Amino acid sequence: METLEQLIRTVKFYIDSFGIPVGEQVVPLKVVALLGAGLFLTARLGFVQMRRLGHGFAVTSGRYDDPDEPGDVSHFQALTTALSATVGIGNIAGAAWAIHYGGPGALFWMWMTALLGAATKFSEVTLAQRYRDVHPEARRHEGTVAGGPMYYIERGLGERWRWMALFFAVALGFTAFIAGNAVQANTLADTLESNFGTPNVVTGLLAASAVAAVILGGITRIGKVTAILAPLMAAVYVFGALLIILMNAGAVAPTFALIFREAFNPTAGVAGTGVGVLLVTLNWGVNRGLFSNEAGQGSAPIAHAAAKTEEPVSEGVVGLVEPFIDTIVIVTMTCLVIIITGVHDDRVPSEFTLGGGDLTYVATAPDGALREAAPPTGIRVDEGRQEPGPGQAAFAWHDVPVDRFYVDEAQTVPFSGTIDPGRGVATAADGTVYTVLYGDAPEGGAPLTQLGFQRGLRPLGDWGGMIVVLSVILFALSTAIAWSYYGDRCAAYLFGARAILPYRLVYVGMVFIGALIAPTAAWDLGDIALGIVILPNLLALVLLSGETRALMDSYFERKPWLRRRAGREPAP
Repeated sequence: METLEQLIRTVKFYIDSFGIPVGEQVVPLKVVALLGAGLFLTARLGFVQMRRLGHGFAVTSGRYDDPDEPGDVSHFQALTTALSATVGIGNIAGAAWAIHYGGPGALFWMWMTALLGAATKFSEVTLAQRYRDVHPEARRHEGTVAGGPMYYIERGLGERWRWMALFFAVALGFTAFIAGNAVQANTLADTLESNFGTPNVVTGLLAASAVAAVILGGITRIGKVTAILAPLMAAVYVFGALLIILMNAGAVAPTFALIFREAFNPTAGVAGTGVGVLLVTLNWGVNRGLFSNEAGQGSAPIAHAAAKTEEPVSEGVVGLVEPFIDTIVIVTMTCLVIIITGVHDDRVPSEFTLGGGDLTYVATAPDGALREAAPPTGIRVDEGRQEPGPGQAAFAWHDVPVDRFYVDEAQTVPFSGTIDPGRGVATAADGTVYTVLYGDAPEGGAPLTQLGFQRGLRPLGDWGGMIVVLSVILFALSTAIAWSYYGDRCAAYLFGARAILPYRLVYVGMVFIGALIAPTAAWDLGDIALGIVILPNLLALVLLSGETRALMDSYFERKPWLRRRAGREPAP
């Protein structure tokens, strides 16, 4: 497992290093592609995300639904299925990691990703509807509709682009296993283990069973479950966050001022990597913004393609609602709670597992940034304080060097001796061997958000952190459920309907495996998958933008929603 995790880190390093160099930093190709395509589509479609958002909410409400139109689910169920995939761990853990590494300014770049990404989401959903496959004779559990980027790449761009459609289907099928599955199960296992001591194996088995019970019934069952689960989980989470914000109303304006200031002149993320480096803050904001709202990734249009409609743009405007709910509302709530309560700057009592967990080794780069480095042969510790040699990496937890080590949980006895990274042990001066040490370290991911809720709601009791625990359970399961549909549509495109059931069975197995791997490895795998899968989709959206514009203009000129379903006569 350790060899696999090292391989994952190496691959991620090379993917992140491929981009546009700016000084000593590199703007990853993924960031350039996402922001560039979003800006182009925003201009090409006349700022559709601002002008047509209201219509998107109207269509989502169901007032224009026609159950006789082709498709598997209603507009609302298509949206909740997509939201179940996007409103997930990215909103709780991903947003927290962005603040941890990029500082408060990372939230601004998540907003920008959502704003520009809304035009991207509109484009991909509209095209997914335009070029979808409809098979009324298909068996119910297989779904009567299949759509997504692989279809509009092949059919919209032509047969000579089929290789890119095949590449996308393979890449997104892999992404479904990782970003939509393993990361969710991993965060769920980490949360339950830290709060209740639940073994990861048990969490993996329970989560896999729950996901299997839903996804084996196909998109119809998935749509019914997510139509209940998505609004419930969002309501619980937003209610808790709103309470904290209202209880700290006086801190809201200064917090927004801090976010805008740090977006363009970052002083530091808690891990030190944001010191004076705008690109680090921007990169973390865009990375976690993408993981949160999935705009440009090509996943959500697969769910939207199943909506019952004959008008592609009527579902495209529903896609506009997603980034608004996901990032502008829920991610902002998460980040405000973390910043207002001050937990992003705090170090809390932690247990350091010397052979793994969230352990890394970091060294100071010439520009002052902390960067992950190879483990040293040994680290000398005197009265709890580590003394790495010149150029030697230091022991870090969540990529932050530990200030002081103790042998007891109460932190009364400082450790003196040597930490041996190779063996994963610490040997004291008196010969005592430890596999665990204690000290203070910053939190990251879902535990950081949980700490913010716990502290923010402490005046009302000690139950605040349980909101995050409940949300993690609901978000992780709903995301894994929704992503299974994305993956099986890719399998059906590549190998036909016979591949759907085998894919779902393997997918359930990946829920179990995801619960067992290290958190950092799971997130790194997710970033690798996302960095690969967006490129063919964004290229297709740009090349087909003229057709998207024509569909949009025709729809809003004809105003088909103003006609009654029966007879299609103009509404009074």
